[in-house]
Amino acid sequence: MTARRGLWSGIGLGLCLGLGLWRVLPGGLAGKNDGVGAGDALIDKVKSTWRAQDGETAEQIFARVAKVAHFVPKGWERGRKTDAGEPVVLLWARHRTDKAEDDSTVTWEVGRDGTVTLVTPSAKPMELGWRAFALSLLADEATSNETGVNRRFLLDPANFNFVTTAQGKLGDLLRRGRCIIGDGVKMDYLPMLDEQQTVKDGLWRVQLSVDCDVQGAGHSTRDVIAFEKREGQDWEPQSFLAKRIATYAPESLFDFAEPKDQEAFEAARKALAK
Repeated sequence: MTARRGLWSGIGLGLCLGLGLWRVLPGGLAGKNDGVGAGDALIDKVKSTWRAQDGETAEQIFARVAKVAHFVPKGWERGRKTDAGEPVVLLWARHRTDKAEDDSTVTWEVGRDGTVTLVTPSAKPMELGWRAFALSLLADEATSNETGVNRRFLLDPANFNFVTTAQGKLGDLLRRGRCIIGDGVKMDYLPMLDEQQTVKDGLWRVQLSVDCDVQGAGHSTRDVIAFEKREGQDWEPQSFLAKRIATYAPESLFDFAEPKDQEAFEAARKALAK
């Protein structure tokens, strides 16, 4: 997310310099341009209209995420109209003392038809709810060697319940399988490009390493669990253990394993043990 932060920070700075943005801070207005009333209504529209898939508003998500991750909201801004619509931006930083040029952004686009669309790829996990967004931020903090990463939240199976399978919610299944989550959690969104190199849909991806006692004492299963979800589609398992979890109850993950499946699992297990 560090590279993405720079990209969207640059966009935010460009908007400030070239589009005449005005900002709403927690204490009130910090600046204004022509049409402040319209800007206030536009920002309010995003706050009141946009919803995550579980019904949460952006401000509800930001307030909850700020309690578990390094996330400090710094104010709302808007830009002038473009052919695509009007941008509304939330600026945030990891620390209150960070310089303005290091700010990251979450950007929505309000279309001519009034449709509100979240367009910042690194913030797209928040469409799945506050826990998914928090996990994406914490995973990036861990990768960036940020101090004080909330590992307890990052490694808590309950926070992965936004991933659903035919057998139930992923976090619940991990608990039933007595699975311990290890380092290397990934939660992100991958925008897809069409032939014209324009963004078109995309997918969410969750990946985590686990150590599970799935068949009783003395039998430990170490493997990677990976799920992907395209916009408008269900979660699909991408790794061997993920496919078992999505198909069988945690207590019988390998009761029906075919020889070739067992061989693939054993090869993966030995590779992880090296």
